[in-house]
Amino acid sequence: MLRPMAIALVHHPVLDRRGDTVTSAITTLDIHDLARLATSYGLSRYYLVTPVSEQQQLIARIVSHWRQGFGAEYNRDRCHALNLIETVDTLDDALADWRRLAGGDALPVLTGARHQQGLGFRKARGLAKERPLLLVFGTGHGLASQHYTHGWPELAPLRAGGYNHLSVRTAAAIILDRLVGEQRRCSLQVDSDV
Repeated sequence: MLRPMAIALVHHPVLDRRGDTVTSAITTLDIHDLARLATSYGLSRYYLVTPVSEQQQLIARIVSHWRQGFGAEYNRDRCHALNLIETVDTLDDALADWRRLAGGDALPVLTGARHQQGLGFRKARGLAKERPLLLVFGTGHGLASQHYTHGWPELAPLRAGGYNHLSVRTAAAIILDRLVGEQRRCSLQVDSDV
């Protein structure tokens, strides 16, 4: 049985197309699609990582609409999915919260298309049976280099042919299906505001 799992979508620091470190903007697709994906695969938490207070306010406003009042009554499934969201300033904050919820041995696993080496899905599933995982996805053109200095494991990039520029939402869906797939399990229960 797989241990509890969470995802983090990092908006800072990430790379732009020139390789410069930037902060990318939150989109409504980031909020809705990955929350629904995480819920579908039995994950316990979805972290949106941005230090920009205006972006955090945008997340709070959108999530609040679907968690309370008309939005919650209109679409209870979306309300349920958005209850997984936790907005944090940094990836370190996400990891600290996840370790508090899932256990101190929770392990971040980085994802991306730039590096050729990494864990295959068989090894990653083995890790997921041993320890709670925090799968880390980067927006823009991927995670900035400082995320790779901690010695955290990295998944091997997805390969489907010569073209290799999937959206982060598409990559996350493929990765979760390959990692969790038919092994869906009960998730760690966390408190919600609803």
